[in-house]
Amino acid sequence: MRQVQPLAIVNAQLVTPQGVVSGALRCADGVILAFGSDIAAEDGDAIVDAKGKLLTPGLVDLGVFAVDKPAFHFGGITRAALMPDQSPALDLPSRVGFIAKSGKPDLWVHPLAAATRDLAGRELAELALMQEAGAKGIATGRRWIADSGVMLRLLQYAAMLDMVVVTHAEDGNLVGEACATAGEIATRLGLPAAPAEAEALAIARDIALAGLAGARLHIRQVTTARGFALVREAKARGLPVSCGITPAHFMLSDLATADFRTFTRLSPPLRCEADRQAALAAIADGTVDVIASGHDPRGPEDKRLPFADALPGMAGAETLLAMVLGLVRDGVIDLCRAFDLTAGKPARLLGVPAGALVAGLEADLALIDPDAPWIIDRRKMAATADNSPFDRQGAQGRVLGLWKGGVRLGG
Repeated sequence: MRQVQPLAIVNAQLVTPQGVVSGALRCADGVILAFGSDIAAEDGDAIVDAKGKLLTPGLVDLGVFAVDKPAFHFGGITRAALMPDQSPALDLPSRVGFIAKSGKPDLWVHPLAAATRDLAGRELAELALMQEAGAKGIATGRRWIADSGVMLRLLQYAAMLDMVVVTHAEDGNLVGEACATAGEIATRLGLPAAPAEAEALAIARDIALAGLAGARLHIRQVTTARGFALVREAKARGLPVSCGITPAHFMLSDLATADFRTFTRLSPPLRCEADRQAALAAIADGTVDVIASGHDPRGPEDKRLPFADALPGMAGAETLLAMVLGLVRDGVIDLCRAFDLTAGKPARLLGVPAGALVAGLEADLALIDPDAPWIIDRRKMAATADNSPFDRQGAQGRVLGLWKGGVRLGG
């Protein structure tokens, strides 16, 4: 899919890294040419009138577990970094190469290479060959690598390749088969639980090893006050450490599990209210670098089970944009930061030329009405499964148009 005619989107509120600007944007041959208040359409341009709505970069979703185009397009996502937890795992160059081409032409899928063979945490996979095949990062998958020697070698190898390592931050030996965070709620419900400190232990070790190796470390989900403190400390020391979070962990606390509804069975599990408040503070102060959907659609065979037996995961792609715009309305962040969290920083971590309204970057664009109200209804979701923890919740913010490389998707 190639852009055959220059495009001008006029009368827009452009969300740029420098601020929100009223004006127009032009793109041709798939890249952004210019934007601003003094830009106008030229002869031969296809013209779209934004009617005063937001024009933003397409979202870059860092760390999804399934390629789900209808859900991604509904949510304004034009690029998705796919976790290696597939069947089979993305631990061979041939598998990575296939996945890297799987979304084209209307979605970029950026595979994250499995850190170890079969994600077993023991033997390093062929990382350099997978990078050549199209991998944009390395990930440990749903699990933490328990062997510190293996983890150090992984980070050293990744540093030589200049690839970011995406980690899961839970000490698996401490978590075991737990499905909840230890505390009053888990005790009352009688759920197998693990202490929240399992996250801090994993983060502390991985940061220490990343410092030894000089590697870029991205902790995919940080959800506890102590975890955020460790990331802040690492950043203050100048280490190339970043972290992410999903909307569920800043919108919901473990109180949401009180009715045993398995759509709230997540990994990491929902935390206490104090940790949820710490997450909001970490987003506000810049500790959190990425907000991702954590898109992990699970069918009824995985969710219609007792809470402790259900598999973790949520269908998050369709609700990511609305939840992040909620942070803007609540005054936690501004619009520019919202789209840096969901597009700019993920693109920079992956090393892809997208994620911002900047001349020369690919013209992955979203036209958004930030005030459009809607009800999240699992029965009407575009995703392959409906396991949203936000079912029946009111939301604001809808995508009106989406362009991939300057070509409008869905017409």
